[in-house]
Amino acid sequence: MGEEERSLNFIEHIVEDDLASGYGKNDLRFRFPPEPNGYLHIGHASSICLNFGLGLRYGAPVNLRFDDTNPAKEEKEYVDAIKKDVAWLGYEWDTECYASDYFQQLYEWAVELIREGKAYVDSQTSEEMAKQKGTPTEPGTEGPFRNRSVKDNLELFEGMKNGDFGEGTHVLRAKIDMASSNMLMRDPIMYRVLHKPHHRTNTDWCIYPMYDWTHGESDYIEQVSHSLCTLEFLPHRELYDWFLDQLVDSNKLRPKQREFARRNLSHTVVSKRKLLQLVESGVVNGWDDPRMPTISGLRRRGFTPESIRNFADTIGIAKRENIVDVSLLEFHVREHLNKIAPRVMAVLNPLKLVITNYDEGKEEWLEAENNPEDESTGSRKVPFSRELYIEQEDFREEANRKFFRLKLGGEVRLKNGYIIKAESCTKDDDGNIIEVQCTYDPKSKSGSGTEESLRKVKGTLHWVSIPHAISAEVRLYDRLFTDASPDTHKDKDFMDFVNPDSLKKITGFLEPSLKDAKVGERFQFQRLGYFNVDTDSNPEKLVFNRTVTLRDTWAKLEQKS
Repeated sequence: MGEEERSLNFIEHIVEDDLASGYGKNDLRFRFPPEPNGYLHIGHASSICLNFGLGLRYGAPVNLRFDDTNPAKEEKEYVDAIKKDVAWLGYEWDTECYASDYFQQLYEWAVELIREGKAYVDSQTSEEMAKQKGTPTEPGTEGPFRNRSVKDNLELFEGMKNGDFGEGTHVLRAKIDMASSNMLMRDPIMYRVLHKPHHRTNTDWCIYPMYDWTHGESDYIEQVSHSLCTLEFLPHRELYDWFLDQLVDSNKLRPKQREFARRNLSHTVVSKRKLLQLVESGVVNGWDDPRMPTISGLRRRGFTPESIRNFADTIGIAKRENIVDVSLLEFHVREHLNKIAPRVMAVLNPLKLVITNYDEGKEEWLEAENNPEDESTGSRKVPFSRELYIEQEDFREEANRKFFRLKLGGEVRLKNGYIIKAESCTKDDDGNIIEVQCTYDPKSKSGSGTEESLRKVKGTLHWVSIPHAISAEVRLYDRLFTDASPDTHKDKDFMDFVNPDSLKKITGFLEPSLKDAKVGERFQFQRLGYFNVDTDSNPEKLVFNRTVTLRDTWAKLEQKS
Protein backbone atom coordinates (compact mmCIF):
# COMPACT_ATOMS: atom_id res chain seq x y z
CA MET A 1 0.00 0.00 0.00
CA GLY A 2 1.49 3.32 -1.01
CA GLU A 3 1.86 6.37 1.21
CA GLU A 4 -1.01 8.09 -0.61
CA GLU A 5 -3.32 5.10 -0.29
CA ARG A 6 -3.05 4.35 3.41
CA SER A 7 -5.55 5.91 5.80
CA LEU A 8 -4.42 8.88 7.89
CA ASN A 9 -3.99 8.61 11.64
CA PHE A 10 -5.76 11.13 13.83
CA ILE A 11 -2.63 13.29 14.24
CA GLU A 12 -2.29 13.53 10.47
CA HIS A 13 -5.97 14.51 10.27
CA ILE A 14 -5.23 17.37 12.69
CA VAL A 15 -2.37 18.56 10.47
CA GLU A 16 -4.50 18.23 7.34
CA ASP A 17 -7.29 20.23 8.97
CA ASP A 18 -4.82 22.97 9.90
CA LEU A 19 -3.49 23.09 6.35
CA ALA A 20 -7.05 23.37 5.07
CA SER A 21 -7.86 26.20 7.51
CA GLY A 22 -4.98 28.52 6.74
CA TYR A 23 -1.64 26.96 7.69
CA GLY A 24 0.91 26.95 4.90
CA LYS A 25 3.19 23.94 4.46
CA ASN A 26 6.10 26.21 5.33
CA ASP A 27 4.45 26.84 8.71
CA LEU A 28 4.81 23.20 9.72
CA ARG A 29 7.59 22.28 12.14
CA PHE A 30 7.73 19.34 14.53
CA ARG A 31 10.05 18.37 17.36
CA PHE A 32 11.20 15.38 19.37
CA PRO A 33 11.89 16.60 22.95
CA PRO A 34 13.71 13.95 25.05
CA GLU A 35 14.91 14.61 28.58
CA PRO A 36 18.58 13.55 28.82
CA ASN A 37 18.13 11.64 32.09
CA GLY A 38 18.40 8.12 30.64
CA TYR A 39 18.57 6.18 27.41
CA LEU A 40 15.72 6.13 24.90
CA HIS A 41 13.50 3.05 24.87
CA ILE A 42 11.07 1.40 22.46
CA GLY A 43 8.27 3.76 23.57
CA HIS A 44 10.39 6.73 22.52
CA ALA A 45 10.97 5.00 19.18
CA SER A 46 7.25 5.35 18.41
CA SER A 47 7.39 9.06 19.21
CA ILE A 48 10.54 9.49 17.11
CA CYS A 49 8.92 7.71 14.18
CA LEU A 50 5.76 9.81 14.56
CA ASN A 51 7.47 13.20 14.64
CA PHE A 52 10.14 12.52 12.04
CA GLY A 53 7.61 10.60 9.94
CA LEU A 54 5.41 13.70 9.86
CA GLY A 55 8.43 15.72 8.85
CA LEU A 56 9.10 13.38 5.94
CA ARG A 57 5.42 13.22 4.94
CA TYR A 58 5.02 17.00 4.78
CA GLY A 59 8.57 18.01 3.91
CA ALA A 60 8.74 19.88 7.21
CA PRO A 61 11.74 20.39 9.53
CA VAL A 62 11.94 18.46 12.80
CA ASN A 63 13.96 19.72 15.75
CA LEU A 64 15.75 17.52 18.24
CA ARG A 65 15.27 19.45 21.46
CA PHE A 66 16.71 18.30 24.75
CA ASP A 67 14.57 19.16 27.77
CA ASP A 68 17.61 19.72 29.98
CA THR A 69 16.07 21.57 32.93
CA ASN A 70 17.06 19.21 35.77
CA PRO A 71 20.84 19.06 36.26
CA ALA A 72 20.38 16.64 39.16
CA LYS A 73 19.50 13.81 36.76
CA GLU A 74 20.92 14.80 33.37
CA GLU A 75 24.27 13.94 31.82
CA LYS A 76 26.08 14.49 28.54
CA GLU A 77 26.33 10.70 28.21
CA TYR A 78 22.57 10.59 27.77
CA VAL A 79 22.62 13.43 25.21
CA ASP A 80 25.19 11.56 23.11
CA ALA A 81 23.26 8.28 23.38
CA ILE A 82 20.00 9.94 22.30
CA LYS A 83 21.61 11.53 19.25
CA LYS A 84 23.15 8.21 18.28
CA ASP A 85 19.80 6.40 18.64
CA VAL A 86 17.82 8.90 16.55
CA ALA A 87 20.46 8.83 13.79
CA TRP A 88 20.63 5.01 13.91
CA LEU A 89 16.87 4.81 13.39
CA GLY A 90 17.49 6.65 10.14
CA TYR A 91 16.33 10.19 10.90
CA GLU A 92 17.99 13.58 10.47
CA TRP A 93 16.96 16.52 12.61
CA ASP A 94 16.87 20.06 11.29
CA THR A 95 18.16 21.85 14.38
CA GLU A 96 19.71 20.52 17.57
CA CYS A 97 18.16 22.56 20.37
CA TYR A 98 18.32 22.62 24.15
CA ALA A 99 15.91 24.11 26.65
CA SER A 100 19.03 25.52 28.30
CA ASP A 101 19.51 27.64 25.15
CA TYR A 102 16.46 29.59 26.30
CA PHE A 103 17.26 30.02 30.02
CA GLN A 104 17.86 33.77 29.66
CA GLN A 105 14.72 34.37 27.60
CA LEU A 106 12.61 32.24 29.96
CA TYR A 107 13.98 34.21 32.93
CA GLU A 108 13.15 37.54 31.28
CA TRP A 109 9.62 36.37 30.51
CA ALA A 110 9.21 35.21 34.10
CA VAL A 111 10.27 38.68 35.31
CA GLU A 112 7.66 40.16 32.96
CA LEU A 113 4.95 37.96 34.49
CA ILE A 114 5.99 39.08 37.99
CA ARG A 115 5.72 42.71 36.92
CA GLU A 116 2.23 42.03 35.57
CA GLY A 117 1.18 40.39 38.84
CA LYS A 118 0.91 36.97 37.20
CA ALA A 119 3.73 35.26 39.14
CA TYR A 120 5.02 35.41 42.71
CA VAL A 121 7.71 33.95 44.94
CA ASP A 122 6.34 31.44 47.46
CA SER A 123 8.38 30.70 50.57
CA GLN A 124 6.30 27.83 51.95
CA THR A 125 7.66 24.34 52.38
CA SER A 126 6.62 21.74 49.83
CA GLU A 127 4.39 20.13 52.48
CA GLU A 128 2.64 23.44 53.18
CA MET A 129 2.10 24.08 49.48
CA ALA A 130 0.65 20.59 49.01
CA LYS A 131 -1.90 21.22 51.79
CA GLN A 132 -3.05 24.57 50.49
CA LYS A 133 -3.35 23.25 46.93
CA GLY A 134 -6.49 21.30 47.87
CA THR A 135 -7.70 18.05 46.35
CA PRO A 136 -9.39 17.10 43.05
CA THR A 137 -12.77 17.59 44.78
CA GLU A 138 -11.89 20.53 47.04
CA PRO A 139 -10.52 23.90 45.86
CA GLY A 140 -7.19 25.14 47.04
CA THR A 141 -6.64 28.09 49.34
CA GLU A 142 -4.42 31.12 48.87
CA GLY A 143 -1.02 30.85 50.50
CA PRO A 144 0.42 33.53 52.78
CA PHE A 145 2.82 34.79 50.08
CA ARG A 146 0.42 34.88 47.15
CA ASN A 147 -0.09 38.63 47.39
CA ARG A 148 3.48 39.75 47.92
CA SER A 149 4.28 43.05 46.30
CA VAL A 150 5.77 43.11 42.82
CA LYS A 151 8.86 44.80 44.29
CA ASP A 152 9.45 42.04 46.85
CA ASN A 153 8.84 39.31 44.28
CA LEU A 154 11.33 40.83 41.85
CA GLU A 155 14.00 41.15 44.57
CA LEU A 156 13.47 37.62 45.82
CA PHE A 157 13.48 36.13 42.32
CA GLU A 158 16.72 37.90 41.47
CA GLY A 159 18.18 36.61 44.73
CA MET A 160 17.12 33.09 43.78
CA LYS A 161 18.89 33.49 40.44
CA ASN A 162 22.03 34.85 42.09
CA GLY A 163 22.30 31.93 44.48
CA ASP A 164 21.43 33.86 47.65
CA PHE A 165 19.05 31.16 48.91
CA GLY A 166 19.29 27.45 49.60
CA GLU A 167 17.40 24.75 47.79
CA GLY A 168 13.78 24.50 48.88
CA THR A 169 13.60 27.94 50.45
CA HIS A 170 11.71 29.68 47.62
CA VAL A 171 9.95 28.84 44.37
CA LEU A 172 8.39 31.01 41.70
CA ARG A 173 4.73 30.19 41.04
CA ALA A 174 2.36 31.35 38.32
CA LYS A 175 -0.62 33.21 39.78
CA ILE A 176 -3.62 31.60 38.07
CA ASP A 177 -6.58 30.13 39.97
CA MET A 178 -6.44 28.23 43.27
CA ALA A 179 -10.04 27.08 42.76
CA SER A 180 -9.55 25.65 39.27
CA SER A 181 -10.97 22.19 38.67
CA ASN A 182 -7.65 21.37 37.02
CA MET A 183 -5.17 21.11 39.88
CA LEU A 184 -2.31 21.89 37.51
CA MET A 185 -3.76 25.40 37.18
CA ARG A 186 -3.60 26.04 40.93
CA ASP A 187 -0.57 28.31 40.85
CA PRO A 188 1.95 25.85 39.35
CA ILE A 189 5.65 26.13 40.12
CA MET A 190 7.68 27.81 37.37
CA TYR A 191 11.16 27.85 38.96
CA ARG A 192 12.99 26.11 41.80
CA VAL A 193 16.44 26.70 43.31
CA LEU A 194 19.06 24.05 42.46
CA HIS A 195 22.72 24.45 43.32
CA LYS A 196 23.99 21.84 40.89
CA PRO A 197 26.20 22.19 37.83
CA HIS A 198 24.45 21.82 34.49
CA HIS A 199 25.98 19.74 31.69
CA ARG A 200 25.95 22.79 29.38
CA THR A 201 25.67 25.94 31.53
CA ASN A 202 27.80 24.63 34.42
CA THR A 203 27.10 26.89 37.45
CA ASP A 204 25.80 29.93 35.54
CA TRP A 205 22.30 29.37 36.91
CA CYS A 206 21.05 28.62 40.41
CA ILE A 207 17.40 28.42 39.31
CA TYR A 208 15.95 26.02 36.79
CA PRO A 209 12.56 26.20 35.02
CA MET A 210 9.94 23.50 35.39
CA TYR A 211 8.81 21.47 32.38
CA ASP A 212 5.37 23.07 32.06
CA TRP A 213 6.89 26.54 31.87
CA THR A 214 9.68 25.49 29.52
CA HIS A 215 7.71 23.27 27.15
CA GLY A 216 5.33 25.64 25.39
CA GLU A 217 7.71 28.59 25.47
CA SER A 218 10.46 26.51 23.82
CA ASP A 219 7.95 25.45 21.16
CA TYR A 220 7.08 29.11 20.64
CA ILE A 221 10.71 30.23 20.37
CA GLU A 222 11.39 27.50 17.80
CA GLN A 223 8.04 28.14 16.04
CA VAL A 224 7.01 24.50 16.37
CA SER A 225 3.55 24.12 14.85
CA HIS A 226 2.46 20.85 16.46
CA SER A 227 3.77 19.79 19.86
CA LEU A 228 2.92 16.11 20.18
CA CYS A 229 2.87 14.55 23.65
CA THR A 230 1.72 11.34 25.26
CA LEU A 231 -1.67 11.20 26.96
CA GLU A 232 -0.43 11.94 30.49
CA PHE A 233 0.14 15.52 29.28
CA LEU A 234 -3.50 16.04 28.30
CA PRO A 235 -4.33 17.80 31.63
CA HIS A 236 -1.25 19.98 31.04
CA ARG A 237 -2.63 21.39 27.79
CA GLU A 238 -4.69 24.04 29.62
CA LEU A 239 -1.55 25.27 31.36
CA TYR A 240 0.45 25.07 28.12
CA ASP A 241 -2.10 27.40 26.54
CA TRP A 242 -2.28 29.75 29.56
CA PHE A 243 1.46 30.40 29.48
CA LEU A 244 1.32 31.03 25.74
CA ASP A 245 -1.62 33.41 26.23
CA GLN A 246 0.58 35.68 28.35
CA LEU A 247 3.40 35.95 25.81
CA VAL A 248 2.55 35.21 22.22
CA ASP A 249 2.86 37.79 19.49
CA SER A 250 -0.18 37.62 17.22
CA ASN A 251 2.13 37.97 14.21
CA LYS A 252 3.93 34.72 15.05
CA LEU A 253 2.78 31.14 14.78
CA ARG A 254 1.23 29.82 17.98
CA PRO A 255 2.14 26.18 18.76
CA LYS A 256 -0.58 23.70 19.66
CA GLN A 257 -0.19 20.70 21.94
CA ARG A 258 -1.92 17.48 20.94
CA GLU A 259 -1.74 14.09 22.65
CA PHE A 260 -1.49 10.47 21.60
CA ALA A 261 -1.49 7.24 23.61
CA ARG A 262 1.66 5.67 24.95
CA ARG A 263 2.17 2.09 23.76
CA ASN A 264 3.59 -0.19 26.43
CA LEU A 265 5.45 -3.36 25.49
CA SER A 266 4.68 -6.68 27.17
CA HIS A 267 7.26 -8.50 29.32
CA THR A 268 9.21 -5.33 30.04
CA VAL A 269 9.04 -1.88 31.66
CA VAL A 270 9.60 1.47 29.98
CA SER A 271 9.74 3.79 32.97
CA LYS A 272 13.18 5.44 33.01
CA ARG A 273 13.16 5.26 36.80
CA LYS A 274 12.56 1.51 36.72
CA LEU A 275 15.07 0.97 33.92
CA LEU A 276 17.63 2.86 36.00
CA GLN A 277 16.76 0.60 38.94
CA LEU A 278 17.50 -2.46 36.79
CA VAL A 279 20.87 -0.96 35.88
CA GLU A 280 21.85 0.16 39.38
CA SER A 281 20.76 -3.12 41.01
CA GLY A 282 22.89 -5.15 38.59
CA VAL A 283 19.95 -7.10 37.13
CA VAL A 284 21.27 -5.97 33.72
CA ASN A 285 24.73 -4.88 32.62
CA GLY A 286 24.02 -1.26 31.73
CA TRP A 287 21.55 0.69 29.64
CA ASP A 288 22.61 -1.13 26.47
CA ASP A 289 22.20 -4.62 27.90
CA PRO A 290 20.53 -6.63 25.10
CA ARG A 291 17.66 -7.53 27.44
CA MET A 292 16.74 -3.89 27.93
CA PRO A 293 13.95 -2.27 25.88
CA THR A 294 16.27 0.66 25.18
CA ILE A 295 17.08 1.44 21.57
CA SER A 296 20.76 0.92 22.34
CA GLY A 297 19.94 -2.46 23.93
CA LEU A 298 17.88 -3.53 20.92
CA ARG A 299 20.67 -2.38 18.58
CA ARG A 300 23.26 -4.36 20.52
CA ARG A 301 21.01 -7.42 20.50
CA GLY A 302 20.84 -7.30 16.71
CA PHE A 303 17.56 -5.54 15.93
CA THR A 304 17.57 -3.45 12.77
CA PRO A 305 16.35 0.14 12.39
CA GLU A 306 13.97 -1.07 9.69
CA SER A 307 12.35 -3.61 12.01
CA ILE A 308 11.75 -1.00 14.71
CA ARG A 309 10.33 1.50 12.22
CA ASN A 310 8.06 -1.20 10.76
CA PHE A 311 6.93 -2.12 14.29
CA ALA A 312 6.10 1.52 15.06
CA ASP A 313 4.19 1.82 11.80
CA THR A 314 2.21 -1.36 12.51
CA ILE A 315 1.07 -0.38 16.00
CA GLY A 316 0.21 3.09 14.72
CA ILE A 317 -1.01 6.07 16.70
CA ALA A 318 -4.02 5.75 19.00
CA LYS A 319 -5.99 7.72 21.59
CA ARG A 320 -6.10 4.92 24.15
CA GLU A 321 -3.18 3.27 25.91
CA ASN A 322 -2.65 -0.44 25.63
CA ILE A 323 0.01 -3.12 25.90
CA VAL A 324 1.54 -4.35 22.67
CA ASP A 325 2.78 -7.94 22.73
CA VAL A 326 6.56 -8.08 22.36
CA SER A 327 6.05 -10.93 19.88
CA LEU A 328 4.95 -8.31 17.32
CA LEU A 329 8.31 -6.56 17.64
CA GLU A 330 10.05 -9.94 17.33
CA PHE A 331 7.97 -10.74 14.25
CA HIS A 332 9.22 -7.61 12.50
CA VAL A 333 12.87 -8.30 13.23
CA ARG A 334 12.48 -11.92 12.05
CA GLU A 335 10.82 -10.71 8.86
CA HIS A 336 13.63 -8.27 8.09
CA LEU A 337 16.52 -10.50 9.12
CA ASN A 338 15.10 -13.32 7.01
CA LYS A 339 15.67 -11.10 3.99
CA ILE A 340 19.14 -9.77 4.82
CA ALA A 341 20.93 -12.18 7.18
CA PRO A 342 23.42 -14.66 5.67
CA ARG A 343 22.79 -18.32 6.59
CA VAL A 344 25.61 -20.04 8.44
CA MET A 345 25.96 -23.23 10.45
CA ALA A 346 26.63 -23.35 14.17
CA VAL A 347 26.09 -26.01 16.83
CA LEU A 348 25.19 -24.82 20.32
CA ASN A 349 24.60 -28.12 22.13
CA PRO A 350 27.20 -30.38 20.52
CA LEU A 351 27.12 -34.14 20.06
CA LYS A 352 30.04 -35.79 18.28
CA LEU A 353 29.21 -37.68 15.10
CA VAL A 354 31.75 -39.94 13.37
CA ILE A 355 31.29 -41.09 9.77
CA THR A 356 33.04 -44.45 9.98
CA ASN A 357 33.33 -45.06 6.23
CA TYR A 358 34.76 -41.59 5.51
CA ASP A 359 38.54 -41.58 5.19
CA GLU A 360 40.50 -40.28 8.18
CA GLY A 361 42.27 -37.02 7.41
CA LYS A 362 40.11 -36.37 4.33
CA GLU A 363 38.32 -33.07 3.94
CA GLU A 364 36.01 -31.53 1.37
CA TRP A 365 34.77 -28.00 0.84
CA LEU A 366 31.08 -28.01 0.06
CA GLU A 367 29.07 -25.29 -1.68
CA ALA A 368 26.55 -23.51 0.56
CA GLU A 369 24.24 -20.65 -0.47
CA ASN A 370 24.43 -17.55 1.66
CA ASN A 371 20.77 -16.54 1.56
CA PRO A 372 18.02 -18.24 -0.45
CA GLU A 373 15.98 -15.01 -0.13
CA ASP A 374 18.65 -13.07 -2.02
CA GLU A 375 20.47 -14.84 -4.84
CA SER A 376 22.84 -11.90 -5.26
CA THR A 377 24.58 -12.86 -2.00
CA GLY A 378 26.10 -15.88 -3.73
CA SER A 379 27.60 -18.85 -1.95
CA ARG A 380 30.54 -19.88 0.19
CA LYS A 381 32.57 -23.02 0.90
CA VAL A 382 32.15 -24.97 4.15
CA PRO A 383 34.54 -27.74 5.22
CA PHE A 384 33.37 -31.34 5.67
CA SER A 385 35.28 -34.12 7.42
CA ARG A 386 34.97 -37.49 9.13
CA GLU A 387 34.14 -35.99 12.55
CA LEU A 388 31.29 -33.52 12.95
CA TYR A 389 29.21 -31.84 15.62
CA ILE A 390 25.43 -32.01 15.47
CA GLU A 391 22.90 -30.81 18.05
CA GLN A 392 22.23 -33.17 20.97
CA GLU A 393 18.48 -32.91 20.38
CA ASP A 394 18.88 -34.01 16.76
CA PHE A 395 19.63 -37.62 17.77
CA ARG A 396 17.65 -40.27 19.62
CA GLU A 397 18.32 -43.96 20.00
CA GLU A 398 14.66 -44.68 19.50
CA ALA A 399 11.91 -42.40 18.26
CA ASN A 400 8.44 -42.57 16.75
CA ARG A 401 7.58 -41.82 13.14
CA LYS A 402 7.02 -38.13 13.89
CA PHE A 403 10.70 -37.65 14.75
CA PHE A 404 12.33 -36.65 11.47
CA ARG A 405 15.84 -36.20 12.75
CA LEU A 406 18.50 -38.85 13.31
CA LYS A 407 17.79 -42.15 15.11
CA LEU A 408 19.47 -45.52 15.14
CA GLY A 409 18.86 -47.21 11.81
CA GLY A 410 17.46 -43.97 10.37
CA GLU A 411 18.71 -41.64 7.66
CA VAL A 412 18.97 -37.86 7.37
CA ARG A 413 20.68 -35.45 5.03
CA LEU A 414 23.47 -33.26 6.31
CA LYS A 415 22.82 -29.73 5.03
CA ASN A 416 24.76 -29.13 1.78
CA GLY A 417 26.37 -32.56 2.23
CA TYR A 418 25.54 -36.23 2.22
CA ILE A 419 22.87 -38.64 3.39
CA ILE A 420 23.99 -40.48 6.53
CA LYS A 421 22.63 -43.43 8.49
CA ALA A 422 23.06 -43.89 12.26
CA GLU A 423 24.56 -47.30 13.00
CA SER A 424 25.45 -47.13 16.71
CA CYS A 425 26.18 -44.81 19.61
CA THR A 426 28.49 -44.57 22.62
CA LYS A 427 27.45 -43.62 26.14
CA ASP A 428 29.31 -42.45 29.23
CA ASP A 429 29.08 -44.08 32.66
CA ASP A 430 25.90 -42.13 33.41
CA GLY A 431 24.16 -43.36 30.30
CA ASN A 432 24.49 -40.08 28.36
CA ILE A 433 25.12 -40.40 24.63
CA ILE A 434 28.50 -38.87 23.81
CA GLU A 435 29.08 -40.09 20.25
CA VAL A 436 27.10 -41.38 17.28
CA GLN A 437 28.66 -43.61 14.65
CA CYS A 438 27.26 -43.28 11.14
CA THR A 439 27.89 -44.32 7.57
CA TYR A 440 27.43 -42.08 4.56
CA ASP A 441 26.45 -42.61 0.95
CA PRO A 442 29.36 -41.18 -1.12
CA LYS A 443 27.11 -40.72 -4.15
CA SER A 444 24.44 -38.68 -2.32
CA LYS A 445 26.28 -35.34 -2.25
CA SER A 446 23.91 -32.39 -2.52
CA GLY A 447 23.85 -30.76 -5.93
CA SER A 448 25.88 -33.51 -7.62
CA GLY A 449 22.96 -34.52 -9.81
CA THR A 450 23.32 -38.24 -9.16
CA GLU A 451 20.35 -40.48 -8.66
CA GLU A 452 21.43 -41.01 -5.05
CA SER A 453 21.63 -37.24 -4.41
CA LEU A 454 18.03 -36.87 -5.51
CA ARG A 455 16.79 -39.47 -3.05
CA LYS A 456 14.35 -37.96 -0.56
CA VAL A 457 14.85 -38.28 3.20
CA LYS A 458 12.61 -36.45 5.65
CA GLY A 459 15.20 -34.84 7.89
CA THR A 460 17.98 -32.32 7.21
CA LEU A 461 20.48 -31.44 9.95
CA HIS A 462 22.94 -28.61 10.32
CA TRP A 463 26.44 -29.54 11.43
CA VAL A 464 29.99 -28.25 11.88
CA SER A 465 33.25 -30.02 11.02
CA ILE A 466 35.10 -30.58 14.30
CA PRO A 467 38.67 -30.05 12.95
CA HIS A 468 37.61 -26.74 11.37
CA ALA A 469 35.16 -25.44 13.99
CA ILE A 470 35.79 -22.18 15.80
CA SER A 471 34.44 -21.69 19.31
CA ALA A 472 32.55 -18.63 20.44
CA GLU A 473 30.68 -17.41 23.49
CA VAL A 474 26.99 -17.41 22.63
CA ARG A 475 24.57 -15.43 24.76
CA LEU A 476 21.03 -16.73 24.67
CA TYR A 477 18.73 -13.86 25.62
CA ASP A 478 15.12 -14.26 26.59
CA ARG A 479 12.43 -11.93 27.89
CA LEU A 480 13.50 -9.93 30.90
CA PHE A 481 10.26 -10.53 32.81
CA THR A 482 8.11 -13.63 33.16
CA ASP A 483 4.94 -11.54 33.47
CA ALA A 484 3.43 -9.69 30.52
CA SER A 485 2.79 -6.58 32.61
CA PRO A 486 5.25 -6.68 35.53
CA ASP A 487 4.68 -3.15 36.84
CA THR A 488 0.87 -3.25 37.11
CA HIS A 489 0.56 -5.49 40.19
CA LYS A 490 -0.51 -3.56 43.28
CA ASP A 491 0.68 -6.22 45.72
CA LYS A 492 4.02 -7.01 44.09
CA ASP A 493 7.12 -5.17 42.99
CA PHE A 494 8.00 -5.37 39.31
CA MET A 495 11.40 -6.79 40.29
CA ASP A 496 9.61 -9.90 41.60
CA PHE A 497 8.98 -10.90 37.98
CA VAL A 498 12.56 -10.74 36.70
CA ASN A 499 13.17 -13.82 34.55
CA PRO A 500 16.08 -15.81 36.08
CA ASP A 501 16.67 -17.39 32.67
CA SER A 502 16.79 -14.14 30.69
CA LEU A 503 20.46 -14.80 29.87
CA LYS A 504 22.36 -18.05 29.40
CA LYS A 505 25.99 -18.08 28.27
CA ILE A 506 27.22 -21.16 26.41
CA THR A 507 30.10 -22.14 24.15
CA GLY A 508 29.05 -22.70 20.55
CA PHE A 509 30.94 -24.20 17.63
CA LEU A 510 30.77 -22.33 14.34
CA GLU A 511 31.77 -22.87 10.75
CA PRO A 512 35.12 -21.18 10.01
CA SER A 513 33.65 -18.51 7.68
CA LEU A 514 32.66 -16.63 10.87
CA LYS A 515 36.24 -16.28 12.09
CA ASP A 516 36.49 -12.66 10.91
CA ALA A 517 32.89 -11.61 11.67
CA LYS A 518 32.73 -7.96 12.69
CA VAL A 519 30.87 -6.35 15.58
CA GLY A 520 27.25 -5.74 14.63
CA GLU A 521 27.13 -8.22 11.74
CA ARG A 522 23.96 -10.32 11.73
CA PHE A 523 23.52 -13.97 10.76
CA GLN A 524 20.96 -16.72 10.78
CA PHE A 525 22.35 -19.76 12.56
CA GLN A 526 20.42 -22.31 10.53
CA ARG A 527 17.54 -23.94 12.40
CA LEU A 528 18.49 -22.04 15.60
CA GLY A 529 17.70 -18.35 15.23
CA TYR A 530 19.18 -14.95 14.37
CA PHE A 531 22.43 -13.85 16.00
CA ASN A 532 24.78 -10.91 15.82
CA VAL A 533 28.32 -10.14 16.92
CA ASP A 534 28.38 -8.37 20.29
CA THR A 535 30.51 -5.37 21.18
CA ASP A 536 32.39 -7.55 23.69
CA SER A 537 33.92 -9.50 20.78
CA ASN A 538 37.61 -9.24 20.01
CA PRO A 539 40.00 -11.09 17.64
CA GLU A 540 40.79 -13.62 20.36
CA LYS A 541 37.19 -14.28 21.43
CA LEU A 542 34.02 -14.05 19.39
CA VAL A 543 30.80 -13.23 21.25
CA PHE A 544 27.40 -13.68 19.63
CA ASN A 545 24.00 -12.51 20.90
CA ARG A 546 20.82 -14.30 20.02
CA THR A 547 18.55 -11.61 18.63
CA VAL A 548 15.49 -13.82 18.35
CA THR A 549 14.60 -17.46 17.81
CA LEU A 550 13.35 -18.62 14.42
CA ARG A 551 9.84 -19.01 15.80
CA ASP A 552 7.83 -17.53 18.64
CA THR A 553 8.46 -20.18 21.31
CA TRP A 554 6.80 -18.07 24.02
CA ALA A 555 3.43 -18.28 22.29
CA LYS A 556 3.38 -22.05 22.77
CA LEU A 557 4.50 -21.80 26.40
CA GLU A 558 1.81 -19.24 27.23
CA GLN A 559 -0.87 -21.35 25.54
CA LYS A 560 0.13 -24.31 27.70
CA SER A 561 0.11 -22.25 30.90
